[in-house]
Amino acid sequence: MGENHRVFIDNPSLNDSQCFDDDGRLKRTGTFWTASAHIITAVIGSGVLSLAWAIAQLGWIAGPAVMLLFSIITFYTSCLLTDCYRTGDPVSGKRNYTYTQAVGSLLGGYKVKVCGFIQYVNLFGVSIGYTIAASISMMAIKRSNCFHNSGGKNPCHMSSSPYMMMFGVAEILLSQIPDFDQIWWLSILAAVMSFTYSGIGLALGIAKVIAGIGTFRGSLTGISLGTVTPAQKIWRSFRALGDVAFAYSFSMILIEIQDTVKSPPAEAKTMKKATKLSIAITTAFYMLCGCMGYASFGDFAPDNLLTGFGFYNPFWLLDIANAAIVIHLVGAYQVFCQPIFTFVEKWASQRWPESKTITKELKIPMPIRGFRPYKLNLFRSVWRTAFVMLTTVISMLLPFFGDVVGILGAFGFWPLTVYFPVEMYIEQKKISKWSSRWICLKMLSMGCLMISILAGTGSIAGVILDLKVYKPFKTTY
Repeated sequence: MGENHRVFIDNPSLNDSQCFDDDGRLKRTGTFWTASAHIITAVIGSGVLSLAWAIAQLGWIAGPAVMLLFSIITFYTSCLLTDCYRTGDPVSGKRNYTYTQAVGSLLGGYKVKVCGFIQYVNLFGVSIGYTIAASISMMAIKRSNCFHNSGGKNPCHMSSSPYMMMFGVAEILLSQIPDFDQIWWLSILAAVMSFTYSGIGLALGIAKVIAGIGTFRGSLTGISLGTVTPAQKIWRSFRALGDVAFAYSFSMILIEIQDTVKSPPAEAKTMKKATKLSIAITTAFYMLCGCMGYASFGDFAPDNLLTGFGFYNPFWLLDIANAAIVIHLVGAYQVFCQPIFTFVEKWASQRWPESKTITKELKIPMPIRGFRPYKLNLFRSVWRTAFVMLTTVISMLLPFFGDVVGILGAFGFWPLTVYFPVEMYIEQKKISKWSSRWICLKMLSMGCLMISILAGTGSIAGVILDLKVYKPFKTTY
């Protein structure tokens, strides 16, 4: 993936040295802990903030059950996917450096193009979703202080556009970091921030329940008729599935994360442990945050727990939580966009190998002693800047956090989290057609397809309703 991975050695004796892996690339240095940090950064994202709303639509029975179901499915299919990092032998087989490359190696044909399209469109969508979420959190900091200073008398309306532009500028700067393995520190920082704001949201939920003399709001079946119409309840329940699916979306970058892990032990073994730990931790957080948020607000749980102004005080704690969200999303944006950056840059270098604009790198000395020179590539700088600018503009046109989250979850869940991992695993392990295991895997895939269709339908209906009252660049919040 990275520049240090692009070094190939033809001498087999050197490939076996301590400096190079079995594929002739520089030794990978990732560990169980760095892989876990990458996964947690990808999983515990802005999706956690919509879980109280999702449980409010489904109720005390279906809400936690759906969340647990998604965690089990995601863990199982992620384990299938880790076995596809190497084609053939899990220890010495040919490496697949990206998700799409794994599909090409094991399935081939048109499925490679379909997978690539879905993966990169979904990653592109996630970057838009994260831009929206970050701007909402920045606005929430401003608004909470505004409410506090005015004693709640000032509605404190403002536009999200300036905050999206601020986030975009930060991402333009960070996107110039060339390689995935060079942003490990950003992933660790983002993972710490995710625990920070999730923990604050959980603590505020518990405090609100205690303040209500231990009263748990909500019902077994979710939001009551009268609060919403029967049609709205159906659409909202479907969208809730998409919100939960989005909260567990990370399979699309799992192979890329696995390609940073050193061996021995086998990369798949390390990744399965990292996935198990990460999903266990995130599910515990999700359950607590979602359930306590629903217990606090019942039918009126906001679609963004920390920015929907379900909580007003203590305002300084809300500011810390929202600042943590912004820092986390800054890192998560980079983790999700690195596969797109790498794909385009690799394609361009293969398409125009003689172009100095695309291939030449200038070494710029760093002012801090001990740091390696920065390698400036003109194409990389221009392309990544243009990408961030495009996602920022689209975010300014569609600032609907909840509905965008639902659409992204629905669009990416079945193909990337379930279908391709299942199909690749069947091919990798040569599972016989119509065998009991083959049938079970296919049934799992079809069931998840139905969930994605329902979730997508509900989320699109929500966007259509939002667009009826929204005016781009003019609507304030």
